[in-house]
Amino acid sequence: MKKAFSLIVVFLAFATVSFAQKGVIKFTKESHDFGKVPQGTPVTHTFEFTNTGTDPVVISQATPSCGCTTPDWTKSAVMPGQKGFVKATYNAASMGSFNKNVTVVSNGERSSIPLTLTGEVVSKETAAASPAAPGADKNKKKGTR
Repeated sequence: MKKAFSLIVVFLAFATVSFAQKGVIKFTKESHDFGKVPQGTPVTHTFEFTNTGTDPVVISQATPSCGCTTPDWTKSAVMPGQKGFVKATYNAASMGSFNKNVTVVSNGERSSIPLTLTGEVVSKETAAASPAAPGADKNKKKGTR
């Protein structure tokens, strides 16, 4: 009788684990530093992710921390092994450092994931004189595309 009860408990534990599987959003990175940004020039970064789970993932919303940031995202279900994106555009209207978040809400294992954008808005003259922003293509030669 005890063995039968133990087997039932073990079976239910395995069944619960297998039913508990979900989609898993795995971003390549969850923050981006734009470096120095010329004032009045919107900047955009696309955060890419892969669904590493066993179920489809659907992003229901991506909420910015303020009206100065506009998000866009993959609206359809992202199947296991497939890729999706969350794109965030910062308007760069106000001078100074910024640290903005876009909170991604989904049916995934982590139901809420904050993505972070940082940088510093400077005058256009200062931005033109500064070195390339972090993440810029440093191998690009002048005069070539």
